[in-house]
Amino acid sequence: MSIRLYDTATREVRDFVPLEEGKVGVYVCGLTVQSEPHVGHVRSAVNFDVLRRWLTHRGLEVSFIRNVTDIDDKILTKAAAQGRPWYNLAYEMKRELDRAYAALNVLPPTYEPAATGHVPEMLELIEHLIARGHAYAAEDGSGDVYFDVRSWPEYGELTHQRIDDMEAAEDAEARGKRDPRDFALWKGWKKATEPETAAWPSPWGPGRPGWHIECSAMAGKYLGQAFDIHGGGVDLRFPHHENELAQSRAAGHGFASYWMHNAWITTAGEKMSKSLGNSLLIPSVLQEHRGIELRYYMVAAHYRSMVEFSFEALGEAAVAFRRIEAFVQRAVEELGELPEPGISCADFVEAMDDDLGTPAAVAALHEVVREGNKLLGTANPTALRGTLASVRAMLDVLGLDPADPAWGPAASGDERLTAVVDALVSGLLDQRASARAEKDFATADAIRDRLKQAGVEITDTPDGQKWSLA
Repeated sequence: MSIRLYDTATREVRDFVPLEEGKVGVYVCGLTVQSEPHVGHVRSAVNFDVLRRWLTHRGLEVSFIRNVTDIDDKILTKAAAQGRPWYNLAYEMKRELDRAYAALNVLPPTYEPAATGHVPEMLELIEHLIARGHAYAAEDGSGDVYFDVRSWPEYGELTHQRIDDMEAAEDAEARGKRDPRDFALWKGWKKATEPETAAWPSPWGPGRPGWHIECSAMAGKYLGQAFDIHGGGVDLRFPHHENELAQSRAAGHGFASYWMHNAWITTAGEKMSKSLGNSLLIPSVLQEHRGIELRYYMVAAHYRSMVEFSFEALGEAAVAFRRIEAFVQRAVEELGELPEPGISCADFVEAMDDDLGTPAAVAALHEVVREGNKLLGTANPTALRGTLASVRAMLDVLGLDPADPAWGPAASGDERLTAVVDALVSGLLDQRASARAEKDFATADAIRDRLKQAGVEITDTPDGQKWSLA
């Protein structure tokens, strides 16, 4: 087994070697539960879900931790604007996030720690950093505690920046800082503007943790002082992950051996975000397409590639997935059974081992499906059974197996009927294309005539076969 992963810190694809043989610890930064999740939010969860599934498929025992930030400046601000307790907003948005993850078949993490449940661990880490000379309490009476970036010579190593080239940290007023780039580990309670429920007791007075210390403390609690992979969106590289790395290493912890970051989903060339007003909420998107189709759309792109979202592109991805789905349905009908998954496609394995190369893996999957379509109706159940088993295993790694109970019952009514018709027609068109490629025009014409009798008109265009109801 030789899995290769791109390490953001070293900027190279390198062999993945777990710290402990047979076991892997993965920590992924989850979301700040301030608002409803959109497509951009969920991409990270889907990408790292594929990583987890692949590591597990390769025989590794994976401890997968994904945190929730449930106390934050933005949560307090939005809750105040809505006239509700901050914890009420955080809880409701966490439930929305859970529903979005379930709709995309994202496996539950091994554990999902919330920041508010781990304040003691954060206080312990902050006191340790002060004792080692890497943090200090502000002298302005604010109750703030800051990490001293000048005390750690390696600060900037993750993003390859010099301290003097960095902008000031914007997480607190600069008046209590020794250097504008020092970042907050603890934020003193602002009695005039913040609710009392948003403050915890500390040696420096009531307050709450800074964003960065949360993940360092939670990762250490559940994965130990050194673990294998730290992941998250590319926008977290700086300052969040840079600061996590600095404070953890300054505390004497080995922290993460590999850093992985997924790219954004953009609209009109800009990062999808609430502030830009271009976000697409998951429930709205699922009114147009099934969750399994949206996941296929995300998985088909490499996790480090930017994706320009459009409903047209999502629709094309949905059609492509339905071809796979049609083969699975027809093969099961012909065999009368659903064989256990088992990958026999070397190209798929090679692609996934190469930094989760899902575009090549999906291409390999489609090739196996094309070969499988040729087996349908040939009275060769052994070959068909093996092909279906391989297709199911590849789909399972990608989280796309239609037979996975996690997807629940299929859509009903007109939507379901449309999906079934599209999937079946697409499968027949694949068979017709294969027949024409092999110059078996009699078979190709027979498929065309069969579809025409069913009321489906086929048009051959320079871009391929198109179909419509006659």
